[in-house]
Amino acid sequence: MKNRAMLIGSIGAGKSTLTNALLGKAVPAVKTQSLIYYDWIVDTPGEYTENPFFYKNIMATALEVTHVFYLQDATNGKMIFPPGFSTAFTKLPIGVITKSDHPDANLERSINMIRSVISYGPIVITSATNGTGIEHLKKLVEISDMESMKSYVVDAQDECLLFTDQLYSSRNL
Repeated sequence: MKNRAMLIGSIGAGKSTLTNALLGKAVPAVKTQSLIYYDWIVDTPGEYTENPFFYKNIMATALEVTHVFYLQDATNGKMIFPPGFSTAFTKLPIGVITKSDHPDANLERSINMIRSVISYGPIVITSATNGTGIEHLKKLVEISDMESMKSYVVDAQDECLLFTDQLYSSRNL
């Protein structure tokens, strides 16, 4: 199976905007109404994550991907994922903080929120408008195992790239 990522997150979290940035499309994002399959990306409607009734759609779609991007809008203090949500999938999790360049962005809060969802894996701080973190996401999707993703994060030594391993540690990283 070709490596493919599914983007999930709340309505307005920046899934479609991030998709366009990852694909190099300079077009305005539009509200996603259904699953949209691109080359190596599956964009999902925010309703799929915000309403537990639709979790079955996310789980079924996850069968077609190798990675799941869990998006958290840095300007939104609301967490829509249940704690440990990434453990429901046997796919490589990647936390994605969007809108990092927005004046109302709260990165510390957003990182802590996404850590409650992903206890072990990379977290990428992104901005689709200025390109922050976009190349890291592309490279992480090319990697097929968690230990190699961890090595990539450590070797990159980039402040917009973190690795959380709260699964094995009692302290916040």
